[in-house]
Amino acid sequence: MAGAALGVTPTLFGAETKPTEHKFNLKYAPHLGMFKTSAGEDPIDQLNFMADQGFTAFEDNGMKGRTIDLQKQMANTMEKRGISMGVFVAHKIYWKEPNLASGDENLREEFLSQIKESVEVAKRVNAKWMTVVPGHVDLRQNMGYQTAHVVESLKRASDILEPHGLVMVLEPLNFRNHPGLFLSESPQAFEICKAVDSPSCKILFDIYHQQIQEGNLIPNIEACWDEIAYFQIGDNPGRNEPTTGEINYKNVFKSIHEKGFKGILGMEHGNSIKGTRGEQAVIDAYKASDTFL
Repeated sequence: MAGAALGVTPTLFGAETKPTEHKFNLKYAPHLGMFKTSAGEDPIDQLNFMADQGFTAFEDNGMKGRTIDLQKQMANTMEKRGISMGVFVAHKIYWKEPNLASGDENLREEFLSQIKESVEVAKRVNAKWMTVVPGHVDLRQNMGYQTAHVVESLKRASDILEPHGLVMVLEPLNFRNHPGLFLSESPQAFEICKAVDSPSCKILFDIYHQQIQEGNLIPNIEACWDEIAYFQIGDNPGRNEPTTGEINYKNVFKSIHEKGFKGILGMEHGNSIKGTRGEQAVIDAYKASDTFL
């Protein structure tokens, strides 16, 4: 009792006991920086901290831009700690001008070249999924033509990815944070995936973005379920951890779990509170929202 009061780890026959890792029902994936106050700046230390908290997945939008040596180190750590690699961004995203929607062959070839590069990154870090955002609308073309251009580009990208068993996940983004983008709603993403008709072209359903864009979350998830391969998380307003906004994440997670989802749910959000207290609040929020069984 005295040792516990002093913060000393209890021992049994002289051996230190290690705290049991929390067991989550779903594969929630933190990102670098989310726990840097607690774990330090080193990416390897952060991955180990995530594993110590019971997280079994990780995502890194910027993985493609990291050095090959760091990519390998991170992959080795994830393998040792039982962490699955989630998405990374596969290509340059055109936020303010059209690329895939334009039908420009040079821009299409640029995109396909970057997809080929991403295949090598995925192999290096044991990733299956990569994020694709088709870019800005082309205001000079009818939406039907734009959709045909995007579908053609994605078909050709699927031809690159399929032999490797890799999947690009299309992410619709909301009009408020990203005005003018071609892809904004889940039914639109569903339509495109059906047109591409490839196991390598699926939907990244970002719950934060779709709460703003269309709401009606659980019915929309159910409606495009067979094309969803990946989820991302963020509460609204604020784009912070669950329990800080209006989304009933316990019910959303319950619905996803009941449908048998075995993939990854990326924690693509900020921390509502700074410092170690805020980092613990994120962990506690996921523990609370995960208690749906």
